[in-house]
Amino acid sequence: MALYFVKRLGQAVFILIGITLVTYILLYLVPADPVRQIAGRSATAETVESIRRQLGLDLPLWQQYLRYLGNLLQGDLGRSYIQKTEVTTLILSRLPATLLLMAGAIAVELIIGLSAGIFAATRRGKRSDRAVMVLSFAAVSAPQFVVGILLLYVFSVKLGWFPISGYGTFSHLVLPALTLGLLGGGWYSRMMRSSMIDVLRQDYIQTARAKGATETRVVFVHALRNAILPVIAMIGLDIGIFMSGAVVVESVFGWPGIGQLAWQAIQRVDIPIIIGVTLVAAVAIVIGNLLADIAAPFIDPRIKLR
Repeated sequence: MALYFVKRLGQAVFILIGITLVTYILLYLVPADPVRQIAGRSATAETVESIRRQLGLDLPLWQQYLRYLGNLLQGDLGRSYIQKTEVTTLILSRLPATLLLMAGAIAVELIIGLSAGIFAATRRGKRSDRAVMVLSFAAVSAPQFVVGILLLYVFSVKLGWFPISGYGTFSHLVLPALTLGLLGGGWYSRMMRSSMIDVLRQDYIQTARAKGATETRVVFVHALRNAILPVIAMIGLDIGIFMSGAVVVESVFGWPGIGQLAWQAIQRVDIPIIIGVTLVAAVAIVIGNLLADIAAPFIDPRIKLR
């Protein structure tokens, strides 16, 4: 186990360095000039060059990247060009809202996806199975902003059950989490159905039935533990996706998360924030995948971490 963690840590370091390098290069290939954004349209050429020197943007790209990497190794994500605040401070201020939305969305998509997938798998070929798959496809295909606006119109404007926007209470969380969870639930239900159908064909399932086990026990005790493994792996990816921020959903519901921060930074070409959010998302994906790998042996003891 210890050797496994060392290997994963080494892989994570190379992955994160690679992500920072690619992101840094791509951002500086963008034609927009961050210095012009800071100085304003009426700034003189002298002012622009002065700001460029102050930020170190007059250096060759490789020197800028090495300096950024050196600061990063000391835990410094840089300073926002526009907001004049440490990127770490800005991200940490948005982190609680992002974590709350992530937890809510994953809970919703698991409830929807697992229940729908198991229901469809145990009724394979029937009308109810086809209906669940059609609804799952619709959930996956529906644009998030359309779903979000529709939920707002029905449950906030017409029924008045939930607030239109904001953050701070459980009622504020319901609609954003449901909007994100419907999309993930569609994917999970399709994956769970496929995995459950494969498991239900296995010999040990037939043996359990021959021994007199009830269908409920066969499905939820014998089959579910093996069928859920692909879903666990997807949860690890979802952690990173939600940590990078669900930009559209956060914008629709006025949710003050990391995604909204990243979108504002992209509009202003605030490079330190963009790289910082990208790095946080990458770390979240690495951690999510590691947690999924650790959970797998507890679900299926045949899996060994090496």
